[in-house]
Amino acid sequence: MTLQRSHSIYNEIAVQDNDTVSIDVDALVRSVDDLMMNEVQSEVPVLTDASRHIISSGGKRIRPQLLLLTYLSLGGRDLEYAMPVAAAIELVHTASVVHDDINDHGMVRRGRESVNAKWGRTFALLTGDYLFTKVYDLMADYGRANRVVSDATTALVEGETLQAYAVKNNDLSREVYMRVIALKTAELFRAAGKLGAMFAETDEHTIEEMGEFGFNIGMAFQIVDDILDLTADSEQTGKTSNLDVDQGKGIASIVGDEPQDPMAAIKAKALAGDAIEKGRMLAQSFVNQAEDNLDVLPDGPEKEHLRALGRLVIERSY
Repeated sequence: MTLQRSHSIYNEIAVQDNDTVSIDVDALVRSVDDLMMNEVQSEVPVLTDASRHIISSGGKRIRPQLLLLTYLSLGGRDLEYAMPVAAAIELVHTASVVHDDINDHGMVRRGRESVNAKWGRTFALLTGDYLFTKVYDLMADYGRANRVVSDATTALVEGETLQAYAVKNNDLSREVYMRVIALKTAELFRAAGKLGAMFAETDEHTIEEMGEFGFNIGMAFQIVDDILDLTADSEQTGKTSNLDVDQGKGIASIVGDEPQDPMAAIKAKALAGDAIEKGRMLAQSFVNQAEDNLDVLPDGPEKEHLRALGRLVIERSY
């Protein structure tokens, strides 16, 4: 893979302090947001409006940060090359969020009306589809990277389907839960880590280790997300809370190995005893593994930002 050599975005987000160069992560995220907002312009106004509604509602942008900070940590500087793929990874996630709110009847997302609530199910479905098509557009020129994104997107759909099937059949055991979150969440994080390393043209061991870093962060992220669905209200999380619990999807299933009742009883069991604490310990164990994966990176501010993502995943309240 031959990288272009234009460093204009890097020059904008790199902050020189004496002999040390640090990264303005907020500026990095804004650049990704700007790219996504431009990419979803459509001749059909409702697609533009609905797409920009969900993009502009915010989000932690952990996936694009993971990709770009990995790339920068390994010496990459051509952000004009790497950033469209970071935006594509985030659009995959955003499209899945729009579709989730249809499936779960979610009315609030990221602190504002969901696309489903504001435009209705039909336009929400089409908006999610449109966001997925823009991923193709962003990825058109990236060769091998397309396979990585394709595999992660396939896993996401498989995970959501496995989850729905398990709930329907009252079979959301611990093992199924772990498989679901690996597929629907952690594989997209893995893709972000791998792609950041690939674009820096590093060795295969480093690529795989950064993929594992992303996977472990993704597992922790989803476990904490499910805990918050049980313990936080909608104002804290910025989305309609308890939907996963009501539908039998969340952290409750890791409490024991027996299939759980997918309705109210699952919440009661999950909140009983030390189940929440066990979930937090499990999430922390994944972050600890992710810390070990970072050993392949050279010391520097980008590595510390990646380490901070692990803390963010564990400590967040939304």
